[in-house]
Amino acid sequence: MKSLIELWRRMADELAIWCHTSATLDIKTVERRIEQEGFSFLTITLPAFAKDFERCLDAGAVDPCAFPGFARKRGLPLFLGGFLGNVFDASSGDLVDENDLMIDSILAVRQLCYLFAKIDMPCSEARTRRAIKGYIDCEQEMSEKSGTISAEHMESFRRISSLLLRGVFTHMDVLIHEGALRGRHGPGSTADRLSGNGKYDQWEWPERLDKVFPARENIVVPLLGMSSDSWWYQDQLDRVQFLEPDAERPVRVITVPKTLKTPRIIAIEPTCMQYMQQALLEPLVEVLERKFPRHSDEENLASHFLGFSHQNPNRDLARSGSRTGDLATLDLSEASDRVLNELVVAILHRNPLFSEAVQASRSTTASVPGELGDSIIPLTKFASMGSALCFPFEAMIFLVAIFVGIEQGTQVPLTRRLIKSFQGRVRIYGDDLIVPVEHVEHVIDSLETFGFKINVNKSFWTGKFRESCGGDYYSGHDVTPVKVRRVFPKSRGDVEEVVSLVALRNHIYHMGLWRTTSWLDEKIEKVLPHFPVVQSSSPALGRESLSFDYVESRICELTHAPRVKAYVSTSRPPRSTCSGEGALLKFFLKRGEDAPEDEEHLLRQGRPQSSALKLRWVQPF
Repeated sequence: MKSLIELWRRMADELAIWCHTSATLDIKTVERRIEQEGFSFLTITLPAFAKDFERCLDAGAVDPCAFPGFARKRGLPLFLGGFLGNVFDASSGDLVDENDLMIDSILAVRQLCYLFAKIDMPCSEARTRRAIKGYIDCEQEMSEKSGTISAEHMESFRRISSLLLRGVFTHMDVLIHEGALRGRHGPGSTADRLSGNGKYDQWEWPERLDKVFPARENIVVPLLGMSSDSWWYQDQLDRVQFLEPDAERPVRVITVPKTLKTPRIIAIEPTCMQYMQQALLEPLVEVLERKFPRHSDEENLASHFLGFSHQNPNRDLARSGSRTGDLATLDLSEASDRVLNELVVAILHRNPLFSEAVQASRSTTASVPGELGDSIIPLTKFASMGSALCFPFEAMIFLVAIFVGIEQGTQVPLTRRLIKSFQGRVRIYGDDLIVPVEHVEHVIDSLETFGFKINVNKSFWTGKFRESCGGDYYSGHDVTPVKVRRVFPKSRGDVEEVVSLVALRNHIYHMGLWRTTSWLDEKIEKVLPHFPVVQSSSPALGRESLSFDYVESRICELTHAPRVKAYVSTSRPPRSTCSGEGALLKFFLKRGEDAPEDEEHLLRQGRPQSSALKLRWVQPF
């Protein structure tokens, strides 16, 4: 931890030079508070300080109730007071007139407060239990919410969803009718703990899933030209265990690191469910981003507002909104866990084939850990994070809810032409929403009507600060902080920590903190004796430089390209085999555009469980 604290000290000193102030007292405060409160001062208390800072930016003045636990002088906190004095008037607490020093100070405060906000460290057991309880409480709240949305709101929801998405859903109906969907296994964990190639030997299949996606067509693969009544085909079909609804395997709820304040809740799906969810996901995302679906004669309006592949459109709009003030950025709390299944049913009300397929591949119960063992609870929500269909369906639901709110605000029935006029003013990526400021209140009312909760600490529309998809902006200026993801490595054997440290060094370099970068270079060179100058496209672990003055050490005899000696992170998939039938299924599921499988793909498959650093001659660019 000493290295992390030293990093904060050096960064504070350099940022103070940027901002024409001193960080000496701030450093003493941090050292004293860490002695009293532990490392949580950096990971929990300082991010909370930054949230209050952002609320004050949004309000245009320092709130008297902000920054609890920090002494004040003339209305401003003493901690980071030199930086804050460049942003707020010390006498009135109001924002000063915008200038370069003010912008640098805003970035400095956020950088120092968020530096360790996302570090990968386990939460305490008490915080983990609290997160699990929050998951259960949220499900109970959604259960009480279900069936209470007014008929008027549900009618508006269905009508607007049809305007936005009918071409997309018609396309999906056609694919299902033609039997054009094929399952796919992802790299992640499953509730039945199958992994890698083992997933191709799955033999559990819910009966309700079989009604839409028959096991004989999706996991029992007849040889080419073989009759479906052959002994081999029937033998494989007899191995399938068809599950009654009350015997289905529930999703397995777990926690994964997010911040030291609270972990992230993930619901791991059974292999069979995830397999067919992936079959629906692939064409759904493709058609949602396509302007004109193949099986529809009209433009897909949703393609103008939804994104799944790139976050830059959201960031660009957030930057624009921070400069002009006409766009709001909204963030939702517990977004995935608050999508009611009845809303999914509502948007698919005119597309029975797609609706039946989505419901068949949806898990209906969850296994939740507790002090006295796991408990099984029914799910009112559509799906938690972990389902392949969670991300696209929550985005579509949010989009419809937003336009329901806009229609209520304008009091003019929306048409396809009116909806299209909002292109460039409404954008959704996951739970990051961008909407016009003039409609923000009605949009929030609509979202809350359908069961969603606005995260007020991460939603902005009144001041000049905006954030979306990892991009933070004030008055058009990028004030996104760099964050430490892992503790510093002790040796080259700490591969993930080494890779993370090199990435941190390069981010800080491009931020312009070159004194801090030089200190990090010294730290890295103790672990990596070979640490050459490279470009970001190089596979080497190296230092990026604007001058790119790499030292050429060797010329490749085949390509005559320069080579430098550097460490490269390498990994291998874990050992995992599948049966002959499983290998055959893997072959038939292969997409034409997929890259050729590694020659060991039947022996090794899945996410690498370990990695190593190898010293090699590689291109510096």
